[in-house]
Amino acid sequence: MADSSFDIVSKVERQEVDNALNQASREISQRYDFKNVGASIDWSGERIEMRANSEERVKAILDVFQSKLIKRGISLKALDADEPQASGKEYKIFASLQEGISQDNAKKVAKIIRDEGPKGVKAQVQGEELRVTSKNRDDLQSVIALLKGKDLDFALQFVNYR
Repeated sequence: MADSSFDIVSKVERQEVDNALNQASREISQRYDFKNVGASIDWSGERIEMRANSEERVKAILDVFQSKLIKRGISLKALDADEPQASGKEYKIFASLQEGISQDNAKKVAKIIRDEGPKGVKAQVQGEELRVTSKNRDDLQSVIALLKGKDLDFALQFVNYR
């Protein structure tokens, strides 16, 4: 029988992020504490730009956006937000989305699978993803459970389970 496998990836659904951003923008435009303070959240190229007239308010905008991402099932580990920066009379926060597993992180995950996972499970790095193979499907399930239990500093998804 052929080996079973799955891929470990780190991807963000762009449409879901867009929906979360639109929901956050709508909430910011309607909330009383954001009235007349120039509060906004928008795409700025590939980054997300949040602006308001005080550091506390711009952090509150980030908090609203993060809550919308969580409701849409997007891990906050994929969001990389900078510190608030003063720009004239307003404060800005730029946030970017982290996608793909770096070589270092892929090696860390492969080492965890090798050291703590069941015997006979192989993990190989393929670009920005990791392919995990085994003869036994139960071993693959235990690898997924093992990785979900680890507190890694990047988001993981498990796809192409065969």
